[in-house]
Amino acid sequence: MSIAEIPLSADNQIFTIQLGGQTLRMRLLYRDAAGWILDILDADNRPIVNGIPLVTGGDLLAPYAWLGFSGGLWVGCDDEAQDYPSKTNLGNGSHLYFVTAT
Repeated sequence: MSIAEIPLSADNQIFTIQLGGQTLRMRLLYRDAAGWILDILDADNRPIVNGIPLVTGGDLLAPYAWLGFSGGLWVGCDDEAQDYPSKTNLGNGSHLYFVTAT
């Protein structure tokens, strides 16, 4: 198993990243009551998946397995009682990981 942390900050952001040999764009937006939301776009900014809430407890990409992602995205919080990143701790008290089987 390979685990890589995706570096984030507690700001709305969009960036290009290589995950499992695929060039993707990630957009993270804080949406008040909904918390942090992730959109995944292709290299040409076309949406692949929109509106994924950042929550702990499971692979965020599991519902989209048919799209052929080469791994999963997992959220982890330093405080085990926390179920999702807060507005201010994304990247320092809560983390996003890309996990592959190899």
